[in-house]
Amino acid sequence: MVWGGWNGHFPKELTEKVLAFFKEEGAIVTVSDSLGVYTNKELMGDMDLIFQSWTMGQITSEQEKGLLAAIKNGAGLAGTHGGLGDSFRNNTEYQFMVGGQWVAHPGGVIDYSVQVTDKKDPLTKGLSDFDIKSEQYYMHVDPNVKVLATTTISGEHAEWATGAVIPVVWKKYFGKGRVFYISVGHTPADFDIPEAWEILKRGIKWASGSKYLPKEEWVSPVYPGQ
Repeated sequence: MVWGGWNGHFPKELTEKVLAFFKEEGAIVTVSDSLGVYTNKELMGDMDLIFQSWTMGQITSEQEKGLLAAIKNGAGLAGTHGGLGDSFRNNTEYQFMVGGQWVAHPGGVIDYSVQVTDKKDPLTKGLSDFDIKSEQYYMHVDPNVKVLATTTISGEHAEWATGAVIPVVWKKYFGKGRVFYISVGHTPADFDIPEAWEILKRGIKWASGSKYLPKEEWVSPVYPGQ
């Protein structure tokens, strides 16, 4: 688990919340508040999953290469909101790995709804749509990700975006690694919503390669055969 960057997204508090879940699952966890951990080849090569909560900031070329290599080689990657989807604005290769990048949140903290669009995927099966008061992320997204939930921009705060359907939850592959993202999480309290918390937990398990979830039939269109 790596946390830091802009404190407005409460990276330490979110990390602590997710860490409690990891401990309940019996995971062996290393927590770092430095991106320098990404340059530790031995440690990164031994990871099943990297959970990152680091909004904005900058990452060095060496640190970025270490992270990209770990995911390509099979480590999973999971994160929320700006902690994964708005981490390093100058690093397009990082954004390519994640599958999307934050662009705006019209109106700031507003009431909006999230629609679960894939009712069959193990990450969202049996879960209902939900309402939330938070930042509604408008994102640029890789068209090859598998979208599991979306939100629709009303246009009240950005009329030119009226009706835009934006992914909220997706998963994808990057090399051999699984990547999971959910744009909910402006504050840790967002995950007091049962549906949001359940999706995050399932996404973490999927990204880590957990055997808890049923084998899926979906194959990444970017990396067929995986």
